[in-house]
Amino acid sequence: MLACNCIEPQWPADELLMKYQYISDFFIALAYFSIPLELIYFVKKSAVFPYRWVLVQFGAFIVLCGATHLINLWTFNMHSRTVAIVMTTAKVLTAVVSCATALMLVHIIPDLLSVKTRELFLKNKAAELDREMGLIRTQEETGRHVRMLTHEIRSTLDRHTILKTTLVELGRTLALEECALWMPTRTGLELQLSYTLHQQNPVGYTVPIHLPVVNQVFSSNCAVKISPNSPVARLRQLAGKHIPGEVVAVRVPLLHLSNFQINDWPELSTKRYALMVLMLPSDSARQWHVHELELVEVVADQVAVALSHAAILEESMRARDLLMEQNIALDLASREAETAIRARNDFLAVMNHEMRTPMHAIIALSSLLQETDLTPEQRLMVETILKSSNLLATLINDVLDLSRLEDGSLQLDIATFNLHSIFREVHDLIKPVASVRKLSVALNIAADLPVCAIGDEKRLMQIILNVVGNAVKFSKEGSISITAYVAKSESLRDFRAPDFFPVQSDNHFYLRVQVKDSGSGINPQDIPNLFTKFTQTQTLASQNSGGSGLGLAICKRFVNLMEGHIWIESEGLGKGCTATFIVKLGFPERSNESKQPFAPKLQANHVQTNFPGLKVLVMDDNGVSRSVTKGLLVHLGCDVTTVSSIDEFLHVISQEHKVVFMDVCMPGIDGYELAVRIHERFTKRHERPVLVALTGSIDKMTKENCMRVGMDGVILKPVSVDKMRSVLSELLEHRVLFEAM
Repeated sequence: MLACNCIEPQWPADELLMKYQYISDFFIALAYFSIPLELIYFVKKSAVFPYRWVLVQFGAFIVLCGATHLINLWTFNMHSRTVAIVMTTAKVLTAVVSCATALMLVHIIPDLLSVKTRELFLKNKAAELDREMGLIRTQEETGRHVRMLTHEIRSTLDRHTILKTTLVELGRTLALEECALWMPTRTGLELQLSYTLHQQNPVGYTVPIHLPVVNQVFSSNCAVKISPNSPVARLRQLAGKHIPGEVVAVRVPLLHLSNFQINDWPELSTKRYALMVLMLPSDSARQWHVHELELVEVVADQVAVALSHAAILEESMRARDLLMEQNIALDLASREAETAIRARNDFLAVMNHEMRTPMHAIIALSSLLQETDLTPEQRLMVETILKSSNLLATLINDVLDLSRLEDGSLQLDIATFNLHSIFREVHDLIKPVASVRKLSVALNIAADLPVCAIGDEKRLMQIILNVVGNAVKFSKEGSISITAYVAKSESLRDFRAPDFFPVQSDNHFYLRVQVKDSGSGINPQDIPNLFTKFTQTQTLASQNSGGSGLGLAICKRFVNLMEGHIWIESEGLGKGCTATFIVKLGFPERSNESKQPFAPKLQANHVQTNFPGLKVLVMDDNGVSRSVTKGLLVHLGCDVTTVSSIDEFLHVISQEHKVVFMDVCMPGIDGYELAVRIHERFTKRHERPVLVALTGSIDKMTKENCMRVGMDGVILKPVSVDKMRSVLSELLEHRVLFEAM
């Protein structure tokens, strides 16, 4: 009985269920009341939530549900009617609010779904933006590497340094295991391993350029992944079972070298490429990324640009070195030419002086001998000696003139002169020779030809004498006509002279001289050779003219100096020929040229025959020349004193000496200083003798020096009796005589 009393009775099954419902309703009510509190807190903290009123409505629904469950606690026992009414009211309100909330959610859920869609869209955009930002960062990184590589590559213009720097910088930037450059060989049929990253001295082995892998790379503008086992990728031996890294290859355009040749590069007439191979580290899962391939392509282009600049620089430096060598060679040749010209001029000056001195003796003594009583046979021999001597003197003058014309040292002696007198003098000189050959000489001077002109009198007369002399020389009978007139503008242009461009002006005119003969004539094909020095046509040579072939060559150069043109016309052998030349002369009254002093030519009948008692002093270091000059003067009746040194000259000279002949080109004697000392001794002009330079070497500087020191004349050796007679007459009448050069 006691044991039975200690065991509590079991709860009935219905009561136990009711108890569990009671407890559950309590906790449900508690949870329902806590959720609105949390929603209220969320609404207060969230200022951007767009559905606050929905949350309030939902909170009310939950509160009512909680109240319903709370009130339901009193329904488990006997309850009053009030509890039933409250319970009913709570359930009704809960039903209304729940229905309203359900209907509201029908409208809200699509909006929430669209917000979710926009949220997903924004997330996708954000992810895409992140990818773009990553790409931009990658591009910036690539650009930084490209700028760095470009700076390193193009910091030098040495192509070997460019290529080596490219491999080193690419290997460092991309963490490569190996990088190599294959260059085309000279034949263009193979690629040679020229540069590698880690091998200081590349092996230099070659592969055919027509390999499929090479053609694949060369045909693409982009970097191409190639097999690590291809011939161009086997850059190092892999020991064991190492897995080779990925390999890419890219072409490097080489400059077109069609216009210039680099020293040790092949000449590339078509588009050619080098091959750059890049290898990632072995046993690595690393792969080539797009930005890395782009970096390789950009670097390849930069290398091509740098190589082109280096090639141009190398060629320009080579051209500069070649130009410097050529300039040095030209400078050396110019110096040698100048030395040769100086040596030639010195030689010609010495030979001219040395040859004129014996010629002076020959011509002077022959002319003296000619005036003595001679048998006809002796006179013929003396005349032959004089003729040969004069021919030799003419040849000496021609050689000297030609030499000065060729080196450009000869300048025209511009002065005012009587133009008509030149033609009359030439006519008077030629007429006796022509009469011997039974030739008639006619001189026609146009009425409009100025009497005086400005130009080189001696050179013009030399041209006229040479042309007229040739006409006389090569005419056995017939006539010779000399016509001189002012060339009109329509007659100046000549188809035979395309380089002759005359310009009309009020300060000058063009003299046209035409010499026509009825001589032997010339073959038309031989005419161009007439103006070549030391050249004679076969027809002229067969006539034994005795010329040297210099006359017309010198005339042409003189005419060119006078800005003119000369030509010869002939219809053939036996039909004569016509020589015509045009030269430019100035008008005296319209020119501002400084006029050189000139003395009019003395007519032959005005020349004094003898000069008895005229005291003359001769100074010459050459005994033969001194004796010859004395003989000429003594023959003309002069009282002659000769000296050979300055001291003797200064001791002998006095006021009684009216004329002094002195050689100013004597070795060891300064004739110009001596002339200055004579002027210092004889201050009055009427007390001072006439000072004349008698020299075998005359040029413009000699003439200017003589005029500078106050000398009264310059006479060129050789001198004959007639020339000495004319010189003395001129000096005594005008006290000045400067023989034209």
